[in-house]
Amino acid sequence: MALGKEVPIGEIDQELRLLWEADKASTNASLINFAVYSEAKDAILKNSELVQAITREHACRALLIGIDREAKKASIRAWVTAHCHLSHGRKSVCCEQIAFQLTGKATGRLRNTVFAHLNSDLPLVFWWQGELSPIFTERLYSLIDRFVFDSSDWADPLDSFHCIEQVMEDVSTLQPIDMEWTRSYHIRQAIAALFDDPLAMRAAEHMTRICIVVQPGHKMAGLQLLAWIVQSTGWTRSMDLGLDTLSEHDLFYFETHEGADVTAVIEVNPAGAPIGLVEISCPSCTVQVSRDVGSPHLHQKLDVEGHEVDRCTPAGSDDAADLLVSQLSLGGKNSLYRKMMPVFFDLLGEGDGAPRSMSAR
Repeated sequence: MALGKEVPIGEIDQELRLLWEADKASTNASLINFAVYSEAKDAILKNSELVQAITREHACRALLIGIDREAKKASIRAWVTAHCHLSHGRKSVCCEQIAFQLTGKATGRLRNTVFAHLNSDLPLVFWWQGELSPIFTERLYSLIDRFVFDSSDWADPLDSFHCIEQVMEDVSTLQPIDMEWTRSYHIRQAIAALFDDPLAMRAAEHMTRICIVVQPGHKMAGLQLLAWIVQSTGWTRSMDLGLDTLSEHDLFYFETHEGADVTAVIEVNPAGAPIGLVEISCPSCTVQVSRDVGSPHLHQKLDVEGHEVDRCTPAGSDDAADLLVSQLSLGGKNSLYRKMMPVFFDLLGEGDGAPRSMSAR
């Protein structure tokens, strides 16, 4: 079975010891605790496969957590296994995995039983899959060092980001990691590289329009990209122009340091890539990064005062495990994400024509 051997809860540590005693040729390696939480049916089976892929790059103790909160009867089952990979073609390096399936009310058991099996000397990376639920409370998130989520999964992003905003205030050491932000990493690199050109940098203050095109499920990535651009340039909101609530797209207005007006639009293309286009332009300059559906490359274009740049660079993967490996490899404190967040929170409430005041953190 993909989950390994089913064991009684009280015998998990003993079974892990027996696992290593039975295979003396393998090395047990862990640099982090890595927990994956889902309330979807049979998610722990799929997540076991994801963890196997992730442990090729990152040694960890993995905890898979599946919960059926709607079940009337409270129960808990556990399995132990190890994911092993060859090191230099010879000795295998293995990472422990403990899988838990809970039913019924689980808040206390999640912390007292499941988290009792964390390696206490290592930081906890917690990947929450799907909508935030009432289980996500201070008793849980106070234990987390890096909180991974995917806002493209959320039916009500505004409400869920209110929760994330509160968590960031309550626990200053917790590092939020949104998969939507990770999806834009290579695009942000490409835009920054184009603006390294002296002519493009000189034209930046004269930009008048931003166009971002995304798939319907990735509007959070579009808003975060826009927030990053605004935070990087220091542009301010031009509230007197107001929000065009009659448009089928999300429109925003800004003002540059020199008082020029900038219109930003986030368009949706169901047939496009998750993030299909970012174009920043003025009459004398166009900076464009685009991606075709399924393409492993980004197309970068710069046209300014007759000077042109046209090249391709890697786009990165759309696979969830690859995105997570990429983010974990970056390390750091994700400070750029935190800097962008106040602008993003401001834009988030207005994307659908519902005004919201600036969030203060």
